[in-house]
Amino acid sequence: MSDYKLEKGRPADCSGRLEKEIRCYDMLDKLGMEYWRTDHPDAAAFTMEACRDIDAVLEATVCKNLFLTNRQHTDFYLLMMPGDKVFKTKELSSQIGSSRLSFASAEEMEEMLDCSPGSSSILGLMNDKENRVQLLVDEDVLKGEFLGCHPCINTSSLKLRTEEAFGIFLKTVKHDITVVKLVGE
Repeated sequence: MSDYKLEKGRPADCSGRLEKEIRCYDMLDKLGMEYWRTDHPDAAAFTMEACRDIDAVLEATVCKNLFLTNRQHTDFYLLMMPGDKVFKTKELSSQIGSSRLSFASAEEMEEMLDCSPGSSSILGLMNDKENRVQLLVDEDVLKGEFLGCHPCINTSSLKLRTEEAFGIFLKTVKHDITVVKLVGE
């Protein structure tokens, strides 16, 4: 078992943390959202496999966050889906009317969400001031009371109330949600 601890709110000392991570805490605090944090600086959560111990501490729905684009790189999507589902492009494409979906580049993710691969999350939408990214959420993500996500960096993980993340947070950052149904088997 891991030594990860779940702590309420932002770190007491933010020295050594990236500005984009601190901006996440500032936003959540400003909105009066309750959240919990676990730090894992020696185990950056790049893959779902690396997230298992972290998930056990969070006790929340931890998602795959996929940053996708159409063939022309004119439409961008952040897809949130349960970590245990397999992503099938065709299944999603038919629901959103966009064929030929693929992963967007790391540069595009950095530019629009201020996240690097492996650290994208719903919180990155606060950095998408031009609303270029559409949020797609598998219906199963909405069923849990809590949601696990990164504060735009994958050396910490947060536990948010699902209702607040998809309510007050999205409203504040002026993003809508498109609910999709992925079988992913």
